[in-house]
Amino acid sequence: MTPARDDLPSTSTPAGDIGQAAPPFWVFAYGSLMWRPDFPHVEESGARLKGYHRAMCILSNHYRGTHERPGLVLGLDRGGSCRGRAFRVAADLVDEVQRMLFEREMITGVYLPRFVPITLDDGRRQAAWAFIARRDHAQYVPPDQARAVALIRQGEGKAGRSRDYLAQTVAALEGLGVEDRALKRLLALVDQGDG
Repeated sequence: MTPARDDLPSTSTPAGDIGQAAPPFWVFAYGSLMWRPDFPHVEESGARLKGYHRAMCILSNHYRGTHERPGLVLGLDRGGSCRGRAFRVAADLVDEVQRMLFEREMITGVYLPRFVPITLDDGRRQAAWAFIARRDHAQYVPPDQARAVALIRQGEGKAGRSRDYLAQTVAALEGLGVEDRALKRLLALVDQGDG
């Protein structure tokens, strides 16, 4: 069951519950934010996050599914490492961008926004804001390949099909020179049921 709005972290001051990183302010993207950040930024780079991996582990009943036919989207889950994109935000826009991202990502409170240590492609180490999957949330889906395939095949919401979200993630990663074999395998299994 999804928590009631009152049970979610405050949306009026998103940074208040997660702390502030020292400037500069970076956002770590591992899914749709890689190809559709939708926020102003002054620098972007490939980046690696250690201690978390990208996983199709979040039920989507808004963007890529409905309550009746949920889809599946990505979360950062514990363990391993993750290659993605990092976006640096101008200091005078940090509050606005945090608010925008909080509204986009925290509809049901399935993520825990927090600052995590990343390494940019040029070797710089930065703290970056990222959205970590909450394993204690009703929308968290533990690894189950058959269930994932079924959810991705059926999911279609306000932002489109869950299958297309997965395909766009695979393409965005390939654009970074990253081959995520698990996601490619999952996409192939999803597509075996098409036609």
